[in-house]
Amino acid sequence: MRRLVAETSLEPRHLVLPMFVADGIDEPRPISSMPGVVQHTQDSLREAASEAVAAGVGGLMLFGVPRPEDKDARGTCGVAPEGVLNRALRSLATELGDETVLMADTCLDEFTDHGHCGVLDAAGGVDNDATLKQYADMAVAQADAGAHLLGPSGMMDGQVAAIRAALDAAGHQEVGQLAYAAKYASAFYGPFREAVGSSLHGDRRTYQQDPANRRESLREVDLDLAEGADMVMVKPAMSYLDVLRETADRSPVPVAAYQISGEYAMITAAAQNGWIDRDAAILESLVGIRRAGADIVLTYWATEVAQRLSGRR
Repeated sequence: MRRLVAETSLEPRHLVLPMFVADGIDEPRPISSMPGVVQHTQDSLREAASEAVAAGVGGLMLFGVPRPEDKDARGTCGVAPEGVLNRALRSLATELGDETVLMADTCLDEFTDHGHCGVLDAAGGVDNDATLKQYADMAVAQADAGAHLLGPSGMMDGQVAAIRAALDAAGHQEVGQLAYAAKYASAFYGPFREAVGSSLHGDRRTYQQDPANRRESLREVDLDLAEGADMVMVKPAMSYLDVLRETADRSPVPVAAYQISGEYAMITAAAQNGWIDRDAAILESLVGIRRAGADIVLTYWATEVAQRLSGRR
C-alpha cells in the first residue's frame, strides 16, 4: 500500500556519480575525510565507471586532480588535451560511448596554484572576464575529449553564454550545460578540497552565494536560464532544500542538486559511530532531495544506491 501511494520515487536513472581521477598515482588513493571514496587512476576510473553504468546510474561527473607541479596561475593543465581530466574523458568516451551521460567539471579550481575558480588580477581578486576566456577554451577541450554535458561551477557572471558561444563556434552544438546556478559558499565543502588536492588559501565568498540569501540565488538561476543553460544546479543540497524547491518551481529545464562531500562525510561518520542506520539515512536523504524538486541528484553513493534499488546488492 505504501509503495502504491508513494508520491516521490528514487530510481537509478536519477543519480549521477561524481568521480575523481588523479595524475601521479599508481593505485587508487583513499580520501580520508570521505571513507569509501578514492582518487582514481585512469585504469581504476574505467572499472568504477563501468560498474556504475551497469548499475543504471544516469551519469558520471568527472573531476581532475593534477600533480602539484602541473598547476599554474591560469589552470592551463585543465585546458590541455593531455591534461588528466581530458585524458579521462577520452578514455571513458571510448569505453562507454553513449551508454551513460559523461559530464565534466568545467572550472579552474583543481588546476590553479592558488586554488580559486578563476584567473586572478593584479590585486589578487578574481578577474571575471579573463576567467570566461579560460572557461571557453576548457569547454571546447572537454567537448573535443567526448563530454556530453559540461558543468560550469565557478559562478562567474556570463559563464553559460560564453561557453555556449565557444561550443557552437567549435561545432559542438550538441554538447549541453549543467550550470551550477545557485552555488553557496558552504562550510560543507571541506572533504571535497582534500579530494581534489585544492591549493586554496582563504575563501570564495566574493563569487559564491551567501548562505543567508535566497532571492540572490534565484536571480542567478534566472540569469543562467536566460543565457541558455540546459539544466541548472543547486549546491549544496541538504542545507538549501528551500532554494531547490523554488528553483524547481520556476525552472523550465531539469534541475539537479549536489549532495556534497560534507553531507556524505556526516552521514558516514554518524553511521560508523552507530548513531544512525546508514542505509536508511542514505535513502532518506536522497528521497528528501528528490521530494524538494531535484530531477537529478549528484551523490557519491550513486552506484551503491543504484545497485540496491535494482536488487543487485
